[in-house]
This record gives sequence, structure tokens and C-alpha cells, in this order.
Amino acid sequence: MSTPSSGNDQIAEDIVRGVGGPENIESLTHCATRLRFQLHDGDQVDRASLDALPGVMGTVPQSGDRFQVVIGGAVAGVYSQITNLPSMSGAAAPKAKSDADVKAEIRSKSRGKFAWLDSFFEYLSDSFRPLLGVLLGASLIVAIVSMLEAFGYVDTRAADKSATWVFVDAMYRSVLYFLPLMVAYNAAKKLQIDPWLGTTVMAAIMTPNFLSLVNDGEAIPGVTCTTNDTLGTEQCVAQVFGLPMQLADYGGQVFVPLVMVALLALVYKGLQKIFPENVQLVFVPFFSMIIMIPITAFLIGPIGIWAGNGLGAGLAWLNGNAPIVFAIIIPLVYPFLVPLGLHWPLNALMLQNINSLGYDFIQGPMGAWNFAAFGATAGVLLLTFRHREKVMRQTATGALAAGLFGGISEPSLYGIHLRFKRIYPRMLVGCLVGGVIIGVLGGVDASTFAFTSLLTIPIFDPIPTYVIAITAAFFVSMAAVYFSDYMTPEQRAEANAQRDAEEAAEAAATAPAEVREPAMSGAAVGGGAAAAGAASGGAASGGAAEPAPAGGEAAAAAAADTPGIEISAPVAGTVLDLSDCGDPAFAARALGEGVAIEPADGRIVAPVDGTLVTVTDTGHAFGIAGPGGVELLIHVGIDTVQMQGEGFDVQVAANQQVTKGDLLANVDLDAIRAAGHPTVTLLTVINTANFSAVEPQTGKDVAAGETAVIVRP
Repeated sequence: MSTPSSGNDQIAEDIVRGVGGPENIESLTHCATRLRFQLHDGDQVDRASLDALPGVMGTVPQSGDRFQVVIGGAVAGVYSQITNLPSMSGAAAPKAKSDADVKAEIRSKSRGKFAWLDSFFEYLSDSFRPLLGVLLGASLIVAIVSMLEAFGYVDTRAADKSATWVFVDAMYRSVLYFLPLMVAYNAAKKLQIDPWLGTTVMAAIMTPNFLSLVNDGEAIPGVTCTTNDTLGTEQCVAQVFGLPMQLADYGGQVFVPLVMVALLALVYKGLQKIFPENVQLVFVPFFSMIIMIPITAFLIGPIGIWAGNGLGAGLAWLNGNAPIVFAIIIPLVYPFLVPLGLHWPLNALMLQNINSLGYDFIQGPMGAWNFAAFGATAGVLLLTFRHREKVMRQTATGALAAGLFGGISEPSLYGIHLRFKRIYPRMLVGCLVGGVIIGVLGGVDASTFAFTSLLTIPIFDPIPTYVIAITAAFFVSMAAVYFSDYMTPEQRAEANAQRDAEEAAEAAATAPAEVREPAMSGAAVGGGAAAAGAASGGAASGGAAEPAPAGGEAAAAAAADTPGIEISAPVAGTVLDLSDCGDPAFAARALGEGVAIEPADGRIVAPVDGTLVTVTDTGHAFGIAGPGGVELLIHVGIDTVQMQGEGFDVQVAANQQVTKGDLLANVDLDAIRAAGHPTVTLLTVINTANFSAVEPQTGKDVAAGETAVIVRP
């Protein structure tokens, strides 16, 4: 027997394990309240462990290796959790989507007229995205060193630094210096050529041998150096094979490997067409190297540096001459670049700026966007406490921690922001405020490349300007989201109703057995024991009701004297006890106390005034939030979800306000019978545990609109 998990986040795995594992699942669907499994072998089900799981209200085995797990109002969420389990990727359920999958879908929706342009940006993005982890690791090392320097423990710019701090520098500079090799590897993989070949070509102009030409200058015969009076930099040219080669240190460069690999891919694939397959392993890499290494050293390298320096100089001019424009554009553009993966070209410019200028001016305004995004997540987190949203609270907590301490915005974007369209406009207000502050106060520079988090604040200059800007961006976004909500009013009403249903289900599941399960004495779920027995004519579970204990008589009398909420029958017919409905889950009151009605016709109407929280696509079930906090479930027929809506003519939609007696659906009862399903219609109070008594009015014929259940507060 499997051991059930006590954590709610494990319920999906525990359910899958309980039905025999992913390999035993042929298909999985769900209706309004329960998961419906079609299994390969129904005998593999561990029903006892499933019934013991928190959040599972009951289980219903069926013929033909079909099995149902009753969840209640949270069924859609549990279904989604199951289908997203990695172990379900090979089963009937769809494979969970990664961040890369989501980004690809977003990019596909935003593709323009020019496919080459889309491919270009994807090439840039995919060349950098796998480096996220090591870049983040390096940025955190930088953050720690920067904080130590800010407090006076070390001077990282001192000429006489100790060996310890020289070594610490190497720990993070390894990523930044050898970034061209990493980019070359990823770019080659993206273009489907040997990634190690791309790395080798780039490494040739980063070896100590090549660097000796750069560093030793005119000490080596054939090398001449000149000084650029404008930039104050020294430029050296070497005569190699009688040709002039512009020399440079390519550490930290990113444009050079990107351009080189794009050309290498053409050469590589061309050589594959020339040489037979059995000799390609030797001759394709060989000729690729002797062609591409000289081309890279003589042509691509110098052009890449010139282009990168020129682009950086252009942005530097804009930053210097119109800083407020630059500072506003960057944080307003980033929220749209990151979901598409198009922010990496700007990140490449940051690295280029640090390499050529010694500082970067993009990261400061970018920090305004990041902290606006984190502020929006903080607003969502605060709302989860107000509305008791456990799942979103976990998501927001993790995303906020990743953002504030790691500088990573993806968990916020993909876990929250892109799911709710109201967040982006509010977040952009924070971006605008932060950008304006940076622009008005003269801009912010960064001394090195780092992810913008609380830990990396010391790398920015001036620090006060940066702190003011990101603080304003954070709290403006947080307030905008918190006070106007990230859900629409309709979404909020539905979410709160589902939350109430889940809480009621949890309360019922954890209540003592004598409260959760009606006893032979006719005790009603929620404590209206004798009242329910009396109202049903003493016919609970098909037997005569026994006298309630003396203490229960007083409680029953008090409940009977309390004014009740009358719930009318949703359909004309004969009112039966739930125990006689023919469905084990409803009969066990797993979905609350109520009645079963054998319908006289197929006209289904609203039993109360309220809001339709749930209307299933198949039309067989309706959830209604009614007066006094009553939450009702109307379920037409048994297993009628399998009819896929055939015979159900739904007249309403979710979130619609209804009045008692309004038509919900016209149902073809003959079609239900022809499909082999019982027509009995169930009416239950799913949050029964919230009331002192729920009294079914059984044993009589009713017209639609006549009282079928009385709920006492």
C-alpha cells in the first residue's frame, strides 16, 4: 500500500500512484467534481490509500477498468497538476510545458512578415538562454564582492591586491571572459552543427599564443602598435602570412562568436555535401578549422569589435544627450522583450559596454523594469493573503524570492504576469516611474555585468539614485496591482467561490467521522441530525431513524427553530434520499448533503437567486453561489459527462447572475436513457459543513421551484 503524502502539492503524484502509476493510465478526463480515469488494469488501484488522501472525498470504481476519484470544486486544479507531472509525459496526459515551450508559443503568435527576422532573434536568444545559470552565479559572486567593497573590507581596484582577492576575481571573471566560447557552443547547437567545432574556432583567438601578440605588442617581430588619440587606446597590427591582422583581446566579446558561427554553419554544411559520409568525421572539422580560424582572426573579429563598439557608442550618445528618453525607453521595452526571449541582444550590449567602456549604462534603467515586475508579484502575494489563495501564494512567494535575491524575472512572468492580462498595464506604470526618476537624476551606470537584485545594488553608481528608482518602481507596481486586483471582478468571484468550495471540502474531509458520514440514525452532515431525520420521514439509508441522543434533541430543536434558507427543486419529479441515488460518491455525502430527484421532465431551472460559478461544457453540471453563502451543485444524471453534451441544451454561461426559476438547460431525458445512464438529478450543498443543518425534504413529488432542501445557518 502506498503512503499518502501530507502535502497538498503532492496530491497529484499520490493519486497517480494510487491508480497504478502513469503506465496504467489509458486516458484521463474530469467533470465538475471528479477525475475520471480509464485504466489499463483496474485491479492495480490502491483504493484504500486514495480514500485516505487529504483532498480526496471518495473513490468510485466502475466497470470496464474505469475509476473515479471525487475531488469536489478543486478538480480542475488537480487535473492540471496531474497532466503537468513529468511522469505523465509518456502517458495519456499531455506533456508539461517548459519555459522554453511557453516562449516558443508566444514567439509563434507574434511572428511578423519576415521569417528571417524572427529566426535572427531566436538565434540570438537561444545562444544566450542556456547561460542563465552561470551568469546568475557569477553575478551573485560580484554582488558579494561589491558589498564587501562598499563596507570597506576590500579594494577591488587596488594594484597590490592579495592573491586571495585575485583568485576571487577569477571566480566570476571566468564566466565573463570565456563567454565567447560558451556563446559559440550554444550558437553552433542552435544551427545544428558540431558545437565543439564552433568552440574550437573561437578558442583559437583566445589562446595564450594569440594573446601574446596583443599583450607583448612591438616586442614581437611583425607587430606594430599605434595610439588612438581620441579614445586613448592602443591598437596593434600583426603581419601574418604577409597580411595585416588587427589584434584584439576577444575575452568577453559576444558579437564575434555570433557572426563567426553563422558563417561556420554555411561552411560546415557545404563541406558535408562535398565529402562522403564515411570520411566526414575527419575532413569536415579539418577544413572548417583551416578556413574559419583565419577568417575569424583577419575579418570577423575586427569587424565584430568595430560593430559592437559602434553600437555601444551610439547608445552611449543617446544616454549622454537625452538620458531621460533613454532611461524611459529601456524599462518600458523590456517587459515585451523578455517573454519573447529578445532581451539577450541588449544583454550582449551590456557586456560589450563593460568590455569597451569599462562600465554599462543599460543595466540601471533595466533595474527599474525588474523591480516593477517584482513589485507586481508582491501585490499578487498580498492579495493571496486577503483572499486565502494557497496555490497562488506559493507561486508568488517563490517568484518574489527568485526576483529580489536572484534578479530572475521569468518565474514572475510565466507563473503569474502572463496569465492575468490586468497585471501588465499596472506593472508598466512602475516601469515608467522608475525610468523617469533615473532619467531626471542623470542616469545610473553599472561597474560590471550582474542580474539586478537586492544583492547587486552596490555595483550601481550613484547608488542613491538607483535605490530611489527601483524602490519607486517596486511600490508603485505593488500598489497598482493590490488596490485594483490582478483578476477581473468575474474571475475574482469565480476564484473565491472555488476557494470556498475547497475549504468546505477540506473541512468535511477532516471532520470527525460522525459528522462527515450520516449515521443510521439519520444524522445530517453539518450537525442537523434529528432535524434531517425528521424532515426525511425517518427514512435515512432505507431504514427507520432511531431516536437521537438527549443532547442531540436540544440541538435539533434549536436548529428547527432557526430560520432556514429554502432551496427549491431544480426540476420537477420525485424527491429521493441521496442514499438511493445510485452514485456512491453522492450517496456517501462526499459532495455535501442534499437530495436526488427522479425527473418528470428535462427542464432544469435555477433553485435560488445567485451566481453561476460553474457551467460545464457538457451541460450536465452547474455550480451556483446562492444567498447566505450557500454553494450548490446541480448534477443532471449519473456519468452523463460521457455524453459530451449530447442531449443537453444549455441556456446560461459561467459568471451569469440568475434568478430562482430561470432556465439553465433543456435536457433530453430519453437521450440519457438511450446512452445507458440514470436520469436522476442531484442537488447538494457542497459547503454543508458551514451550516448548522442541511435538511432534505424527501419522499414527495415536487414541481420545479418548490422547496427541496432547507439550509439553516
